[in-house]
Amino acid sequence: MTEETPGFEEKPDVPSGATADDAEPKAAEPSEEEAAAPAGDMDKTVGLTAQLDQARSALGERTADLQRLQAEYQNYRRRVERDRATVKEVAVANLLSELLPVLDDVGRAREHGELVGGFKSVAESMETVVAKLGLQQFGKEGEPFDPTIHEALMHSYAPDVTETTCVAILQPGYRIGERTIRPARVAVAEPQPGATPAAAKEEKTDDEESGGTEEV
Repeated sequence: MTEETPGFEEKPDVPSGATADDAEPKAAEPSEEEAAAPAGDMDKTVGLTAQLDQARSALGERTADLQRLQAEYQNYRRRVERDRATVKEVAVANLLSELLPVLDDVGRAREHGELVGGFKSVAESMETVVAKLGLQQFGKEGEPFDPTIHEALMHSYAPDVTETTCVAILQPGYRIGERTIRPARVAVAEPQPGATPAAAKEEKTDDEESGGTEEV
């Protein structure tokens, strides 16, 4: 049995002519493929970033297209609803226009006290129905003349008016909402040429009376 001397380590055999450095193991040098690996990963990252940017750009374009289509659809729906309401209003106005002569006869019968019995009940029912459809009557004596809603059939002068005034309603006007179906046919009176309006006369009289009571 061989005894080992303590404190000494076995060293690998060194060939003759070799130095001690040659006996120590050397780290393996990286191959060409391993050296090229970081550059390849960077190129891959750049490519993925470019693809991501393209996807984001395409998503933005598609989102803008969707928003534009949605806005166009909303405008189309509002336009259709508006056109539908207009068509309905025109249809109702045409129907009620055909009933205006009947309403005129009912009005004349009421003025002459002939609206009695079953005729009165039918007339009132018809007036209720047309009112539900939005028909409104307008035109009153004493209101200022408005050529947009009044049609003057008679003209005269009067000393007691200060402006062109409806003094008689020959045929009432009718409207639905803001749409005038028929203007009110009226007789109008204008201030007498050269005449002093009554209000001005009263004001002048009051001034004279107050002036006469002043002491000099």
